[in-house]
Amino acid sequence: MDGTRLVCRGDWSAPQLAMVERRLQRLSGRAGDNWQLDTSGVSQLDSAGAFLLDRLKRDLEKQQVSLSMEALPSRHRALIDLIAETAQPGAAVGTARKGPLVRLGESTTEIGSQAAGYLDFVGRFALDSLPRLLTPHRIRWKQVVGEIEHAGVNAIPILGLLAFLTGVVIAYQGGTPLEQYGANILLVDLLAITMLREMAPLMTAIIVAGRTGSAYAAQIGTMRITEEVDALRVIGLTPYEILALPKMLGLLVAMPLLTLFADLMGMLGGMVVANTMFGIGYDDFLRRIPEAIYPSSFWVGIIKAPVFAAIIVSISCYHGFAVQGSTESVGRATTRSVVQSIFLVIVADAIFSVVFNIVNL
Repeated sequence: MDGTRLVCRGDWSAPQLAMVERRLQRLSGRAGDNWQLDTSGVSQLDSAGAFLLDRLKRDLEKQQVSLSMEALPSRHRALIDLIAETAQPGAAVGTARKGPLVRLGESTTEIGSQAAGYLDFVGRFALDSLPRLLTPHRIRWKQVVGEIEHAGVNAIPILGLLAFLTGVVIAYQGGTPLEQYGANILLVDLLAITMLREMAPLMTAIIVAGRTGSAYAAQIGTMRITEEVDALRVIGLTPYEILALPKMLGLLVAMPLLTLFADLMGMLGGMVVANTMFGIGYDDFLRRIPEAIYPSSFWVGIIKAPVFAAIIVSISCYHGFAVQGSTESVGRATTRSVVQSIFLVIVADAIFSVVFNIVNL
């Protein structure tokens, strides 16, 4: 301390500040004093030292002592000013709790933004892909076959097991009340209508969305993070041609076949339960099937499959291409793709039910 001038010298970095801090705590002044800070002798000043000087200034102000920093070197003053801006007393530590209307507005805005982005993606994808569909030799069929194997063949075990168990559950739950009225044979009709029209295509879509759609979003999202998508554009290839179109064509082929396989496994599971618990022999069950299955019931389920496939691929690819920033966004995109795909599949299934009821299918 030199008169009204506070002179600082030496190294004011974090490892050296313990002793300096104790000395500063002993400083005191009288109300109305005007002090001047001089750091021209400081060889090194880091953010810890700047924070210590800023805290000293605030402590002196509480004692009504003015500490002038006009004579500081510009590099020291800039660092202390930066520390002062981020360490204002009473600054908010966390964000204020948002009201329900604010959260509703933010959610609505986010949904609208995602819907607009999805429509933009669908438009760009269609403009890029339709000319290639008119010239089939430009389509990468080897990748399409690979996607059929990945999305279709590799999904057969899990889909077959779940479809079989679903047939078992439907037969068990539906056969008990039918048995009370002596209408056991109508269990075949119940299985045919439930599995072929609704459960098989819907269950297939949900499994594909969780298994394949999530993989699509994660793959494309990771390629965005690693700048592989930008590299494709640099060499003159569009990401839609390499990444999205083969997935779309592959799943459009695989989904109807998977739905047909789910139909067979569901009916098989129901047939086993019908024979073991309700006295419907395999011969009687098989003879009843042609009478129970209407062509419309079969084709309604098959028609839904490619629509569900298009929804799953477009949603998954959209969220994959929308990934930005860190790998954390890949996880968010994967989760959103699965949730939104399943949601839109169920909405589409409800729309199908209404439309088919109107046209008597």
